[in-house]
Amino acid sequence: MAALEQQPLLTDGHRRDGRAYEEFRNVFLKTGVISQASGSAYAEFNNTKVMVGVYGPRQSERKVGYSEQGRISVDVKLATFATRQRGMFGQTPEERELSALLATALEAATNLASFPKATADVYVLVLEAGGGELGVAATAAALALADAGIEMFDLVTACSVSRAEGALLLDPTVDEAAREEAGLTLALMPACSEVTQLVSRGPWTSSALREAMELAMGGCAQLDALARQVLKTAAAEAAARRQQEQQQLQQAQ
Repeated sequence: MAALEQQPLLTDGHRRDGRAYEEFRNVFLKTGVISQASGSAYAEFNNTKVMVGVYGPRQSERKVGYSEQGRISVDVKLATFATRQRGMFGQTPEERELSALLATALEAATNLASFPKATADVYVLVLEAGGGELGVAATAAALALADAGIEMFDLVTACSVSRAEGALLLDPTVDEAAREEAGLTLALMPACSEVTQLVSRGPWTSSALREAMELAMGGCAQLDALARQVLKTAAAEAAARRQQEQQQLQQAQ
């Protein structure tokens, strides 16, 4: 393991996994994966795997008086087998931080006024942590909110960029992120070109930060196109099922 860590991350313009610097891992997105939830989604970026369930909106239990705004409650859990570290009772500091960051990323894109005095509960389970968990979780959670029919100003997609060995790497693996000189995670509403969350790590020059953000925004645009296609496919499949059920009902009559 130590020998692997000493090997270069980049060779002849490619990364260890064969990707170009500005290339995503294999991405798979799907909605409607939890039948009991109001909406749900699964996101897999190679060996980073996240499941999200949305419940509600339902009457808020917080006794803070009337508010025209609804609320999004985010609970992130890392499966005990997701990382090399063993789990602990309650949320870990990492899980609490991910929950807070994810809530910020989602709230800006959600029309909270459309469900006053109510709360939409977003439960995120990181099944496998292979790098870029915040970005993958944000993308999956936004899909789950859309699948739940919650009104949004725009979808949110998110991705990470690491600067390692002098190069900017889109969608870094856990090993690349561990050896980064600097990095960032950007959550974006692509149609609005509005950033909903930016987490920066390490030292950046202004020009390098701008270049990294442009790379991340381009990555978010790619994910947005994929996410919208997933929603269109799910809607078409649901319409086909309804039509089939109506035909069966008519035949039974």
